[in-house]
Amino acid sequence: MRNPLSKIVVDMQPSGIRKFFDIVSEMKDAISLGVGEPDFDTPWHIREEGIYSLERGRTYYTSNAGLKELKEEICTYLKRRCELEYNCNNEVMVTVGGSEAIDMALRAMLEPGDEVLIPMPCYVSYHPCTVLAGGTPVVIELQGSNDFKLTKEQLLQHITDKTKVLILAYPNNPTGAVMNYDDLKEIVDVIIEKDIIVLSDEIYSELTYGMKHISIASFPGMRERTIVINGFSKSYAMTGWRLGYAVGPAMIIEQMVKIHQFAIMCAPTNSQYAGVEALKNGDTDVAFMRDAYDKRRRYLLYALRNMGLECFEPYGAFYVFPCIKSLGMTSEEFATKLLLEEKVAVVPGTAFGDCGEGYLRISYAYSIENLKIALERIERFVEKRRK
Repeated sequence: MRNPLSKIVVDMQPSGIRKFFDIVSEMKDAISLGVGEPDFDTPWHIREEGIYSLERGRTYYTSNAGLKELKEEICTYLKRRCELEYNCNNEVMVTVGGSEAIDMALRAMLEPGDEVLIPMPCYVSYHPCTVLAGGTPVVIELQGSNDFKLTKEQLLQHITDKTKVLILAYPNNPTGAVMNYDDLKEIVDVIIEKDIIVLSDEIYSELTYGMKHISIASFPGMRERTIVINGFSKSYAMTGWRLGYAVGPAMIIEQMVKIHQFAIMCAPTNSQYAGVEALKNGDTDVAFMRDAYDKRRRYLLYALRNMGLECFEPYGAFYVFPCIKSLGMTSEEFATKLLLEEKVAVVPGTAFGDCGEGYLRISYAYSIENLKIALERIERFVEKRRK
């Protein structure tokens, strides 16, 4: 019998996040700080709209690109919150979460051999999605000394005549880093000069602390060369609803919809109706959750620094990325032993790229009560290693 498997897929490494999640799910009294999932329930008025859509028999397919009402609300939201204007008829598509949007965008844009710049540490999907789309990943290793921001110098060092796409993900998962107006302005000129397309993953855009999120698409000359990815999972605690979207130039969105048409058909209909309600009336819910995350962020940062773990201050998302190099352990070793000895799950930094070695991702999308217990266990574990 011939080998039925694709070598590309066989060579692909499984997600380093899910490995620890699967173990902790079967471990009694374990606490997981490893998964980026809000501990809040989806706000009731949003759930109610999803239930109401089912009661009304709205269980049919929508158009491939999504409900017109939802696309209109997405455009209204982006103009209101990010100063971005799009045509809901041909520059917006609704997807099954932000992850599908990333996959669709790369498949629509890449030819074999096209290079995709991927600043790391980063979300686990960018590298494999690039490979599956026939592109060549080019890793840019971000530095903790620069708060994991992408600099003009780093960008220029990695651009070649084959560079086509830059994946930009701020606020960042796993580091919590953000790029402000001045940071983005520094790289915009390079992007335009080198004629690079940007895939801007802004799924954490509502979760910034002490500053407003700036989309790179809002800079002059960038709207026409940027695909903005966003969704409902993080801001509205709607992870299981699987609802995201992409906006950008019509010529790219049209091809993304074509792939989506054959691979997915459409996003879940009741989720789309719930999404309309979220965008219309969800601002206070977002503000409430963001304030709660901010309290947890400051609590976690203070506790880790008190343990002697170096940790730069994250201003976005809901993760901290402490450095454990002083303990003389690899990230994988630390995370594995912490789980087995203290029943606390965190994610080794290497799950987000080789340059994540020496770091851990800890999520604060959990209650203060759970964080307190977990931090006591982590402190006990760290103290043992220092004796």
